[in-house]
Amino acid sequence: MFTGIITGIGEITQIESLGDHLTYGKRLHITAPAGYLDDVGLGDSIAINGACMTVTNFDVATGVFTIDVSAESLDKTSGLTMTGRVNLEKALRANDRLGGHIVSGHVDGVGTVRRFETVGESWLLQIETPLKMAPFLAYKGSITVNGVSLTVNRVHDTEAGCLFDINLIPHTLENTALGGLMPGHLVNLEVDVLARYVERMLGLRA
Repeated sequence: MFTGIITGIGEITQIESLGDHLTYGKRLHITAPAGYLDDVGLGDSIAINGACMTVTNFDVATGVFTIDVSAESLDKTSGLTMTGRVNLEKALRANDRLGGHIVSGHVDGVGTVRRFETVGESWLLQIETPLKMAPFLAYKGSITVNGVSLTVNRVHDTEAGCLFDINLIPHTLENTALGGLMPGHLVNLEVDVLARYVERMLGLRA
């Protein structure tokens, strides 16, 4: 379980294939910030760009840890097949503050960045989602983008899916990897867990 509050920015520095067929996954080597791995153990969960992964090896001295990503996870997420900066969040502890919202680390879909531009002192991030995710997006509702808990400021339904806008303050860009986004980039999305249950209950009553 996570909150969508990023606790560090890491960098995927090396990607190894776990086999010579498409059914095999990848092993990612990720460099974490200094001291980030001090309280990490083998088997711990860390969300990488919003996708919950298991630490398979780590070296506190170098700050490098590895995760094994299955072919299924690679097919359902974005940003885990290339080197570069990624958002990191350690699993929530029972006594931690819930600063964002309840996040499971299970990606519901991949969205496409349509706009990313300055508006005053902030940035407008517009993302297009697949049609299946449209019912879960609401004005002032919560959404996780590459692991970051954010608030939806505008929703516009289209025939192909749904466009939603997010306002990003400078602090968010400085402390996450979202600042590197550009139109056309793919992002991992997770809807609010409460919205899933509401949709299920209304569907059964209908």
